[in-house]
Amino acid sequence: MPEGSKMKKPDVKVVLLGDMNVGKTSLLHRYTERKFKDTVSTVGGAFFLKQWGPYNISIWDTAGREQFHGLGSMYCRGAAAVILTYDVTNWQSLAELEERFLSLTDTANHDCIYALVGNKADLTDPKAQLTPNPDVAPDEHEEERTPSGCPTPPASPASLSGVTLNKQVTPEEAAALYGRILRYKGLEEKSSLPAEKMCFETSAKTGYNVDALFEALFDLVLPSILRKRNENQESPTVDLEECRGGGGGGGNKRARSACC
Repeated sequence: MPEGSKMKKPDVKVVLLGDMNVGKTSLLHRYTERKFKDTVSTVGGAFFLKQWGPYNISIWDTAGREQFHGLGSMYCRGAAAVILTYDVTNWQSLAELEERFLSLTDTANHDCIYALVGNKADLTDPKAQLTPNPDVAPDEHEEERTPSGCPTPPASPASLSGVTLNKQVTPEEAAALYGRILRYKGLEEKSSLPAEKMCFETSAKTGYNVDALFEALFDLVLPSILRKRNENQESPTVDLEECRGGGGGGGNKRARSACC
């Protein structure tokens, strides 16, 4: 996280949920740092702050391990969007979203947006093996981003290194789960965002579809950001320093009493 962003107040929260080893942390590193990292399992949760235009979006990476399961509902509290992540080569990781993680979203905002994301697409899909965006994937050891217009060197997906994995989750199965998520939330499919817009396949390794995922979500949570800012303007918080420092004598004592 950039030094200048540490003290900025988030306008809205986005949370990633999913089983361990599906690549949640790698997706965040790809989007925020523009590179792929081999990461260890997240312990508890991790916080990232992304400046998107004039807005600050907090992105919470959560642990998929069973022992940290109870923390998920705490991280989801007040979330405007939840990214439910699975591994396209592991059908069980999709089933776990419905069995273990969906109930954790009960603490999210009532109008929370849900995206279903199948990561590791580079292991099964040739078009995901090379990033289509020339800016998205500089080499891990480069200090500067690849200039626009210069082709990004291809990553080394497993399918090109002699290992090919079968795709275990089809787009149709993901869309079916998205429909069940809407029903669990008591939402009508006809009035909700369609599955074709909210189901993604990504590759944190090559950068395939990662920007598209986050930018689409940020566009969709913009109304929540604007509504929250409007509510904050209508209900300003009390400035304790002003109460302590304003005036003198008895008036100042009354101010301290009222504020503290």
